[in-house]
Amino acid sequence: MGSMSVKMKWGGGLKFEGTNDWGNTIVADVAKKSGGDESGIKPTEMLLYSVAACTGVDVVRIMEKQRQKLSSLEIEVVAHQQDEYPKPFHTMEVKYLARGENLDEKKLAQAIELSEGKYCVISQTIAQPAEVKTSYEILEE
Repeated sequence: MGSMSVKMKWGGGLKFEGTNDWGNTIVADVAKKSGGDESGIKPTEMLLYSVAACTGVDVVRIMEKQRQKLSSLEIEVVAHQQDEYPKPFHTMEVKYLARGENLDEKKLAQAIELSEGKYCVISQTIAQPAEVKTSYEILEE
C-alpha cells in the first residue's frame, strides 16, 4: 500500500505554507473578513483546484492515447455548500471545456469517466470520503 505525506507550516496570521519534494511552495490563507490577509489560496479553493488538476491530467493523457488532438482543456469546478455551519460541500459541478481538431465526443466522455471512476484519486476520495484519523503532539520550546 502506498502513502503520501505533506506538511504545512504556520507563517503568521492565518497563513500556512507547504513545500513539496521538488521545492515548489504553496501558500494558503483566508479572506481579510475572516482574519487573514489574502496572501494565498483559500484552503477550500485548494480542494477544487485539486479536483480540476487531478482529473485534467488524466483526461489529457487518455485523450493523447486515443490520438485525440487537444489544443486546450479547461476544467471549471463549482462547489455548493449550505450558508450555515457545518458547511461541507454537498455538490460539485465539474465542467470540461475541450478544444481541438475533430474531437470525438464519445472519446472525451470516456476519458472523463475513466478519470473520475478509476484514475483520479481526488475524485474517488470525494465520492467516497476517506476515514480521517487525527492525532496531536505538544512540542516543548
